Amino acid sequence: MANDALPVDDVARYLRGLHDELTAAIEATDGAGRFRRDTWRRAEGGGGETRVLRDGAVFEQAGINFSHVRGGQLPASATAQRPELTGASFEAMGVSLVVHPRNPHVPTSHANVRFIVARPAREPAAWWFGGGFDLTPYYPRDEDVLHWHRTARSACEPFGADVYPRCKEWCDRYFFLKHRNETRGVGGLFFDDWNEPGFERSYAFMRSVGEHYLPAYLPIVELRKDTPHGDRERHFQLYRRGRYVEFNLVYDRGTLFGLQSGGRTESILMSLPPLARWEYEYAPEAGSPEARLREYLCPRDWLAPSGSG
Repeated sequence: MANDALPVDDVARYLRGLHDELTAAIEATDGAGRFRRDTWRRAEGGGGETRVLRDGAVFEQAGINFSHVRGGQLPASATAQRPELTGASFEAMGVSLVVHPRNPHVPTSHANVRFIVARPAREPAAWWFGGGFDLTPYYPRDEDVLHWHRTARSACEPFGADVYPRCKEWCDRYFFLKHRNETRGVGGLFFDDWNEPGFERSYAFMRSVGEHYLPAYLPIVELRKDTPHGDRERHFQLYRRGRYVEFNLVYDRGTLFGLQSGGRTESILMSLPPLARWEYEYAPEAGSPEARLREYLCPRDWLAPSGSG
């Protein structure tokens, strides 16, 4: 497919539909909360719609963002990996979602899918897809992590046996807090600059990732949302949310892309939790459920044949 014939409008329509599907599913799961919807425009071109649910029965905060923006020059966060595109105009669209549950036994989760077209002045247009989803538990259970990764593998299987291991390892590398020497959670999938199989197959892979997020996450929510908990678990949840904030503000390329491209700040930062805490030199009691989390914050082949996968 020629770059000048890319079906950009078709991709945008699909992403808007995914935005609506995710919104409906999160509202139905919460049962009480409803999303506030804010439509916004960007001075340089394009805009989007941010939807935020706060103080729900299940979700303390959930944010789902659709954006479709244009600009005269790709931001530095995009050209760092592709310096040949420095100075290129661009068109970027995507859906991103972050869910912060009330119950500490329900993991935080994140998903996004995106499509970017860059148009250098004297070169053919370049395009790529990106996205993924990852899970950040506070009180992890093996069966939940296995379900998450099995569903992630299912999203990848139609596209080759190597795709899940590749994107799983990519996720482990990307969602890593170097200054803490730990992963953000138990991983999932991550991919970027994805165009090798050609447009149609790359687009189908992005859709598959987007459509497997709800089957991966909602069963875990249903299992854990009513688990008894108290102040101890709540304090630990807020402490670990602080690590989530650290990653998003220090390392996340999507956050940097949005801020560097002049995006809407409230929409970019809707991924942050409504409450978090930090504690100097916190150390959980040895043998406690809180200490057990550390065992999960490193790359692991969850679906290895020798395990339960």
